[in-house]
Amino acid sequence: MKKKKWIIADDAPREAEALQRELALPRLASRVLAARGLGSPAQARDFLDSSSERCIHDPFLLKDMDKAVEEIERAIAAGDKIAVYGDYDVDGVTATCILIRYLRSRGADCVYYIPDRLGEGYGLNTAAVGQLYEDGCRLLVTVDSGITAIEEAEFAAGIGLRLIITDHHECKDILPQAYAVVNPRRPDSDYPFRELAGVGVAFKLICALESQRPVAELLQEYGDIVAVGTIADVMPLVGENRCIVTQGLHILEHTQNPGLRALVTTLGLDSKPVTSNTVSFVMAPRINAAGRMGGAALAARMFLTDSFDEASELAQKLCDLNRTRQEEENRIYQEIVTWLEQEPRRHQKKALVLWGDDWHNGVIGIVASRLADRYGVPCILISMSGDCGKGSGRSIKGFNLYGALEQCADLLDKYGGHELAVGLSIRRDRLEQLRNKMEELAGQMGAGRDVVPCVSVDCRVQPCELTRAEVSGLSVLEPFGMGNAQPCFVMQGVALEELTPISRDRHVKMLLSKDGYNFYAFAFGMGARTCAFVQGDLLDIVFSAEINRYKNRENVQLVLKDVRWSEREEERDGEYAGCYRAFCGGEALSREQAEWLSPTRDDLVAVFRHVRANAEGGMLCAPAQTLYRKVRYEARSGMNLGRFLICLDVFTEFSIVEYERAGDELAVRVLPRQGKADINGSQILRRLSELRQG
Repeated sequence: MKKKKWIIADDAPREAEALQRELALPRLASRVLAARGLGSPAQARDFLDSSSERCIHDPFLLKDMDKAVEEIERAIAAGDKIAVYGDYDVDGVTATCILIRYLRSRGADCVYYIPDRLGEGYGLNTAAVGQLYEDGCRLLVTVDSGITAIEEAEFAAGIGLRLIITDHHECKDILPQAYAVVNPRRPDSDYPFRELAGVGVAFKLICALESQRPVAELLQEYGDIVAVGTIADVMPLVGENRCIVTQGLHILEHTQNPGLRALVTTLGLDSKPVTSNTVSFVMAPRINAAGRMGGAALAARMFLTDSFDEASELAQKLCDLNRTRQEEENRIYQEIVTWLEQEPRRHQKKALVLWGDDWHNGVIGIVASRLADRYGVPCILISMSGDCGKGSGRSIKGFNLYGALEQCADLLDKYGGHELAVGLSIRRDRLEQLRNKMEELAGQMGAGRDVVPCVSVDCRVQPCELTRAEVSGLSVLEPFGMGNAQPCFVMQGVALEELTPISRDRHVKMLLSKDGYNFYAFAFGMGARTCAFVQGDLLDIVFSAEINRYKNRENVQLVLKDVRWSEREEERDGEYAGCYRAFCGGEALSREQAEWLSPTRDDLVAVFRHVRANAEGGMLCAPAQTLYRKVRYEARSGMNLGRFLICLDVFTEFSIVEYERAGDELAVRVLPRQGKADINGSQILRRLSELRQG
C-alpha cells in the first residue's frame, strides 16, 4: 500500500491564545481554528455564527426563481397535475420528498418519479417523461437532476409538458430548453453561494414559494430532511450549508417527521446526540442502500408517510437492504484484494482498472473508493453483463479522473462525472485497451505532480492535551464534513500495547500508550489479520478524537486516519536494510554489522514456521517490515529487517522457498521438497561468519 503524505498545518500559538482569551473557546478548538487560518476573533466569530438571518440568502437571487414560482403557482391554481422528478441517492430522495410534502400542503395534485438506478440510470429519460405525460402530468419539476438533459427537455417541450429544472450539478455550455432553470452554478448566476445540494435548491424553491413566511419557520418544518440530504451529498459545510445543517441537526434530534423518527429509533439513536457523522456513516448508508439495490422508492415512501408504523416497517426494510449491500460490497472488495495480494506487482500499478461478471453495479463505486484509498491510486471497477459493462471510478487528490476519461473517449460508449468520481459504459472488447491507456495516463499525469494520497493534519498534540473537556470542546466547530473536516491530530512515538480484532476482523481496536496515558484507538477497514503492526511497535498516528459514551461513562477514544512506524523505527529499518544491501553487493561490513545480519538457528526456524503457517496456497504476501516484526513478536527474538531477508536468502539458496520483491512488498512461495535441508553448507552463512571473525 502506498504511504500517505501527512500535511501538517503550521502551529499558530499567539492566534490560538487570542481566541481562547477573547472568545472563551477551549484550547484545542482554538488551536484548530488558528491552524485553519481563522486566527482572528472576528474571523472565528463569523465562522461560528450559523444564524439564519445572516447566512440564508434571498431565494430570488437565483436565476429563473421568479419564473419557477410563477409557473408552479399557476399550475396549483389551475389544478394541473404536477410531477416531481428526482434521483435515487439521498440528496435526490430528500429533495423529492420535501417538494412533494410542500405541494401536498398546498392541496396540489402531485406525484413523484425516481428512476431506477439499475434499469434506467441517472437523470431524465424520455420513456419516463412520456409516461408521466400519458398519466396526465402537465408540469414536470426536476430536483437534483436535469441540468444536462438537452434532448429530454426538447422531447418534453415537443409533447406539451412544461418543464422546470432545479439542480446543483455543473452546467454545460447550453442549458436545457425549460420554462425555468434554477441552479446556483449557472454561468450567469449572481447567487452568492454555489455549493447548495440538490435538496438545498429544492428548499430555496419552497422558500421562494413561501416568501411571506420567516426562513426560520421553514427551517423548522423542513430543515431536518434538508440537513440529511446536504450531509449525505458531501457538500461543503460552510456558509449557507453550515447554517442549514447546524439548525437541521438540532431539529433532527426531536424530529416530527415519522420517517426520520422511525429510522432514528430503528438504528438505536434515540438517546444519542445526532451529529453530521451520525448522518454520514449511520443514517445515509441505509437511505442510499435503497437506490443502490434498486428500490429508491422505499426511502421516499418512508419520508412521505404520516404513519409511524408504516415508517418503522420501511426503516427496517432499508436496514435489511443495507446489510445486503454491505455483504455484496465486502464480497467484491475481498475478492479483489485477495487477487491483488497474491501478486504484489498487481497492486504496484499507477491505476487499477478491473472488471467482473458478477459484480453488483450498485456497489462498485463504494468498492472503488475503498481500493483507491487502500492502494493510493485511481481505481475503476466495471460490472460486465454480456458484452456490455457499466463502471464506476474513484480517484485520489491530484489526479483528474474525468480528464483521463476524456482522453479515453474513443474507447467508451458513455462517461461522465468529475475529477474524483466518474461513471462509464464500455464494451468488453475494449477493456484491456482502457486498462493500458489508464496506466499510461496515470504515469503521464502523475509526472511532476504529487498524486500520493494526502492526510491534512491540524495540530501536533501530546497525550496530556486529550482530556475529556478539551475533546468535548471540539463540538463548537461542528457540524463536520466537506469544507469543515473533523479536527485531525498527529501524535508521535506511541506504543502499541494490545491489538484486538472486532466486527469479525473487519476492524481493529488498539490500546496505545505514551507518557503514562492510555487510549483506545480504532482503525476501521483494517483487520488484525492484514494489520501491518504488532504488539510492541512504536507508532506515529494521525487521528480524530471523540468522546465514547457507554453506560453513563465517558472516555476519550481515537479514530485512526493513518498509522506508520515511528521515525525511530523507520530509521532502524533503513539502517538494517542498508547493511543488507551492502552485503548483497559484496561490500565490506564491520563485525558489528555482520552480527546484525547473522541469524541463529532459532531465527531460521521462526521465519520458516511463520511463512509456512501463514502461506495461503503456498504463497505469503506482505510488506517485509511487517513480516519480520511478526516473527520477532512470535519468537520473542531480536529479529531485524536485514536478518529476516538473510533468512529468506538462505532458504532460497536451498530451494526451500523462493521470493520476489516489489517495492516494500514480498511474495514468498513455499516450494515442495522431499526431506529436510541441511543449511550448514550455506555460502551466505559462511560468508557472514567470516565477516564476524574479521
